[in-house]
Amino acid sequence: MNKPIKKLKLVLLLLFVSVGTFSQSPKKPTASEIYHKVQKLNFLGSALYVAAHPDDENTRLISFLSNDIKARTAYLSMTRGDGGQNLIGPELSEQLGVIRTQELLAARRIDGGQQFFTRANDFGYSKHPDETLEIWNKDEILADVVRTIRKFKPDVIINRFDHRTAGSTHGHHTSSAILSVAAFDIVNDASKYTESAEKYGAWQPKRQFFNTSWWFYGSQENFDKADKSNLVEVETGNFYPSLGFSNGEIAALSRSMHKSQGFGSSGSRGSETEYLELLSGIMPKNKSDLFEGINTTWSRLDGGEAIGEILQLVERNFNFKDPSVHVPDLMKAYLALQKLPESFWKKVKMEELNQIIADCAGLFLEAVAHSVSVAPKGEVSVTIEAVNRSNISMSLGSVTSPVIGFPSFLIPTPLQPNEKYNLQSTEYSFSAGNFSSPYWLKEEGTIGMYKVTDKDLIGLPEVQHPFPVYFNMSIDGKGITFERNIIYKYNDPVKGEVYQPFDVLPVATSSIAEKVIIFSNSKTKEIPVIVTAGNDNISGSVSLQVPDGWTVSPQEQSITLSAKGATQTLLFSVTPPQEQSEGYIKPLVQIGDQFCDRELIVLNYDHIPLQNLLPPSQAKVVHIPIAKKGEDIGYIDGAGDAIPESLKQIGYQVTTIQPDEISMDYLKKFDAIVVGIRAYNTVSELAFKQTILNEYVNQGGTLIVQYNTSRGLVTEQFAPYSLQLSRDRVTDENAEIKLLAADHPVLNTPNKITSADFSGWVQERGLYFPDTWDDAFTPILGMHDLDEPEKQGSLLVAPYGKGYYVYTGLSFFRELPAGVAGAYRLFANLLSLGN
Repeated sequence: MNKPIKKLKLVLLLLFVSVGTFSQSPKKPTASEIYHKVQKLNFLGSALYVAAHPDDENTRLISFLSNDIKARTAYLSMTRGDGGQNLIGPELSEQLGVIRTQELLAARRIDGGQQFFTRANDFGYSKHPDETLEIWNKDEILADVVRTIRKFKPDVIINRFDHRTAGSTHGHHTSSAILSVAAFDIVNDASKYTESAEKYGAWQPKRQFFNTSWWFYGSQENFDKADKSNLVEVETGNFYPSLGFSNGEIAALSRSMHKSQGFGSSGSRGSETEYLELLSGIMPKNKSDLFEGINTTWSRLDGGEAIGEILQLVERNFNFKDPSVHVPDLMKAYLALQKLPESFWKKVKMEELNQIIADCAGLFLEAVAHSVSVAPKGEVSVTIEAVNRSNISMSLGSVTSPVIGFPSFLIPTPLQPNEKYNLQSTEYSFSAGNFSSPYWLKEEGTIGMYKVTDKDLIGLPEVQHPFPVYFNMSIDGKGITFERNIIYKYNDPVKGEVYQPFDVLPVATSSIAEKVIIFSNSKTKEIPVIVTAGNDNISGSVSLQVPDGWTVSPQEQSITLSAKGATQTLLFSVTPPQEQSEGYIKPLVQIGDQFCDRELIVLNYDHIPLQNLLPPSQAKVVHIPIAKKGEDIGYIDGAGDAIPESLKQIGYQVTTIQPDEISMDYLKKFDAIVVGIRAYNTVSELAFKQTILNEYVNQGGTLIVQYNTSRGLVTEQFAPYSLQLSRDRVTDENAEIKLLAADHPVLNTPNKITSADFSGWVQERGLYFPDTWDDAFTPILGMHDLDEPEKQGSLLVAPYGKGYYVYTGLSFFRELPAGVAGAYRLFANLLSLGN
């Protein structure tokens, strides 16, 4: 019974979002969806939702504002979610931030909102907004919030979180509300953040709310008893006949785009209520009308009433069978709007009206590159397609672009009904010189903030229309221009027509597969460098830059690649110095007079557009004098981490153990067994295998269990002794470490562990430490965040029978892939227990 339902929901989703594979495909809305756009065209009001991360947004409320009220609606996320975890792939940090940025854009395409960001970086969990705002640079991020408000000009601002709850929740959450409240008070003062005031003008939103719920009151019972006189209640469960969805269904589809975070959501139908606490502005008398007292009609524009009369008539008499009959009236309104004085709402409505005219006329316009990418100043051809799928009289006067040339027209070319017209570019040299890569990653930022030199980009989710093509047309004898971005498409035998971004990429890129290379002794290692051609027929040389004290041979090697996309692997011999040392090795490719020092990373997931990233090509090299005992390590996967690959770097033989393979006969061959992060949250079979793992320890094995969350355990009995998990964590990666058991073997054998081994850690010390444990456990380390009591549960070791059981909440899953020397030495000691 489930399969037909799933197929029906997929069909409905495809109809609703009106896009093909990936977001670059031309939108082809139905008549009902065009009507929905006309309704939005006749509402001149805006709302801005504010929170901290991708997936923090309330998609029910965003969809309600966009599809029920018909307001221009946007979500301002302080960060791009770099600090989260990834349930769909190995990408973390900046790469995960790119994925989550695109997931937000996919969500907004479904719920009808727009998307903005600040330059704040999600640096990981923060316990207090004071810490967050210090790391983010409060003044700079507040400037970004003010910029977005002045640019978007919302009448209503809604905060997801409460600005009055410092220290009781994630510091990023509270900080987002603190910044929003501060911005509301100063955004109309042109003397504050003058650059954005001069560019966009000062602006004063009319109201600011906090999107509260029973959750913020501790329970539904407490919320039911609370005074709600300062709350606005809005019904968000309505059904939209023109879209075929209830608001809750749209919200669920939108939220389900956060696939990297595992937020798939089932649609809801029926009445639902959202509660909004007024923070600033005048409470609406009608507590279900967020825009009461705000002029949201066409009279908001000087001279807009006459335009409104035309467009209201189109809405009232909308022809669902043939929307093209409205094109003459829409053109009349478009030309009248063109003549009005320049203003914010004029610009907004010109863009909306332009698209609705194309939609009603069934006008298909597309510019397709013949290759997926081009090198700067390289050669590419672009073909445009124009189809008038109506009986409206129209002609194409010219096609222009700032990046490539098209033939000039002696006379306008008529677009006959339903006849395809193609035109190919005449210049093959592509004039765009900047590489296609997420703009916020092009320069090195700080731990708390991206560096963006071009202020016009600040706040944008991505560079919009980087390669525009303009179709200069005449409809019923009246001029109008439509803009489309150059894209690339191909036919896949399974998926059919597939659209991808068209990008500018380097003439050559290079990569080193291992991003952290550990030298556990002074022996030379062969380092493979892979060079990929970005053009046909390239030749040049490659050198490998190494840190001071390291040596490399040969100094330079030549390359010759005949086809775009071809690769060549070169081996360089790298030798570390005798002493402990770390740094970066960096390939440099020279092709003629061009120097290429970038790696091409491709993020390709079905739910978002393909993304090309161009970080610096480099790998961290670390020489760690490290001793170890034991060789064969078994690894039980959890939610996913790179610990096995890291252990192989220092010479261990690592075997992945499947849950159904856990038996004493199989386990006894391993010197130690490591359990991956959150395994006891995600691997249900462990509930039935723990007695075997305990017996493995009893017979002399070493079992190391990495962190699990305190909620959602598949079993409470994950250790041979009592052990209670908590939410304790230490988020300061530089927090002082106290060696509580200085004489314990784990701090002495085979490597002597000192406070120096805890320098250079990244993002955090650890998370979800136990706070209660049996006396059999020895706490090894003490640590704490600022103004907090010491926590001793980060590393617990207990002898059991002939072996050792270890539970650790230390973030080895972050530290080892980052090449933190001390973390390797400490983990080697854990693996050496009993060996």
